[in-house]
Amino acid sequence: MTMERVLAEVRDFDGVLELAPEPGSEYPEISWGDHYFYYAPDGVVPINRQPYATIVTKDYPDDAGSRLDDPDRWRLNIHVGPKAAAELVDGAMGGSDAADVFLPHPLYGDYGWVCVVNPGAATLDRALAALRDAHDDDRRRVERRRSASGENA
Repeated sequence: MTMERVLAEVRDFDGVLELAPEPGSEYPEISWGDHYFYYAPDGVVPINRQPYATIVTKDYPDDAGSRLDDPDRWRLNIHVGPKAAAELVDGAMGGSDAADVFLPHPLYGDYGWVCVVNPGAATLDRALAALRDAHDDDRRRVERRRSASGENA
């Protein structure tokens, strides 16, 4: 499965905001080429919460086990919550650099994040469903906060 397929699917979600820093942007150089997804129908990047999913295209200083600096490697990261994360990674085989396998996120796995290096035939359907669920969960959180604060949803 190509990154373009994942991007096309997520970009169709209602109210999605994709932050994709490019060279020369105000975002740190390390983030250039990566993608961050939020439920933000107002088109404003939230400052008070994390994205619900990301695509990373390179190793980060504290996160190099997936070997993303190798050619044609990228990683989809999704916040699914601890229960769904346990179900998705149950019985997963392979190290942190295994491709097309759901694994706990190398840094945020304890917080309900999963990841897949180069999603493919083994993970495609579940990854897209998990992305949809993560988007819907983020929408519910945003709407609940707006309702609690008296803002219009």
